[in-house]
Amino acid sequence: MMEQTRYHSVRLDKEKCKGCTNCLRHCPTEAIRVRGGRAHILDTLCIDCGECIRICDYHAKIAVTDAMEDTRTFRYKIALPAPSLYGQFRGLIKPEYVLQALRLIGFDDVFEVARGADVVTRAIRERIKEPRFPKPIISSACPTVLRLIQVRFPELLDHVIDIRQPMEVAAEIARDEFCRKHDCEPEDVGCFFITPCPAKMTAIRNPIGQTKSALDGAISMVDLYGLLLPHVSKMIADPDYRPPTGYGIGWATTRGEATAVCPENSLAVDGIQNVIHVLEEIENDKLSDLTFFEGNACTGGCVGGPLTFENNYVAKNSIRKMVDAMPKTHPDTDVPSSWMTKYPLKTELPFEPNGAIKLDDNLAEAMRKMKRMNEIMERLPGYDCGSCGSPTCRAFAEDIVRGFCTEMDCIHILKNKLKVMAEEMVTLAQTTRE
Repeated sequence: MMEQTRYHSVRLDKEKCKGCTNCLRHCPTEAIRVRGGRAHILDTLCIDCGECIRICDYHAKIAVTDAMEDTRTFRYKIALPAPSLYGQFRGLIKPEYVLQALRLIGFDDVFEVARGADVVTRAIRERIKEPRFPKPIISSACPTVLRLIQVRFPELLDHVIDIRQPMEVAAEIARDEFCRKHDCEPEDVGCFFITPCPAKMTAIRNPIGQTKSALDGAISMVDLYGLLLPHVSKMIADPDYRPPTGYGIGWATTRGEATAVCPENSLAVDGIQNVIHVLEEIENDKLSDLTFFEGNACTGGCVGGPLTFENNYVAKNSIRKMVDAMPKTHPDTDVPSSWMTKYPLKTELPFEPNGAIKLDDNLAEAMRKMKRMNEIMERLPGYDCGSCGSPTCRAFAEDIVRGFCTEMDCIHILKNKLKVMAEEMVTLAQTTRE
């Protein structure tokens, strides 16, 4: 199996893995194999969606994130809560209660990622007016969907908007404002995202579209929930609090981004398999009449992330109530114009395809391997049962060509082979007696 060479938040606890193959059938990029009675995650294909974390009955798949102790390496610590954090507390009326609680548990300052979403909203609305993007324009906000496109739909990378994620923009603004206010150096300040999913952690350690993240780490919402809960219910309104717009907070749920960016001609989809189906439609040029596509890997949007505490439907309803109670100010008028030019909003690097799906860099060798794959496929039963340790017969054929296994790992081929051998032994025994 391939050795890990990239950072991934999603990891395997080999001691807990039972080799049950349940994860094989749910991985959207076929990044899991079962060999030697244990699962293996293929580094180059994993997109850190967390689907294997959700469905593993043995809790053998885990997400590695930072802990509160990791923030202490910095003189100053800034928390950047995702808007979905507000949905974790039932009956929460005002987002500033959560911000105050974050300060009480050890952060020196808090900057809402919802404000970063407001800035990104305005940036995208200005960017999509330019004619260079083919339609529909695809959101770059969900790192899981972006990595999915890199792996399975590389031809759609030109559709992806080249605007940085809200958490990155929020970190740029938060660090700059804190340093000016407290007269300190940027390297003294650590910015930590409060994350609903492992993909955001991976996006910080292994950025897409930029050489280095503006964030220094990410802490799981479920890890902080217990620390925050006793404080949130005791907070009082802050008269000096200036909230983000309801549109920015709405990014926490499905269609929140699309409503803010392009409400009149957009499509928002959640759930990784549903996103795949829509991307296939876009790839086949069946949705060119759309202007904007928002894809969320998690059901319900970020409120459904695998590192959240609250039921995603309850959290989504809580966010809706909070947004409904807020003024209807749009980011176009709420975001300071100075922020639009002062901070880097566009990605530095182009979005590149993930070349892991190629059989070989050499075209002639790749063609040879493809021919062998097809020959192997002709001999396979086509059941896609996963008993061989590969998710599908096609993936199994590819694994054979890559040298990871042999045809005898297919129990159906092995069964037929043993049957033939048994018949030959019977024939041989009869011949010997005669």
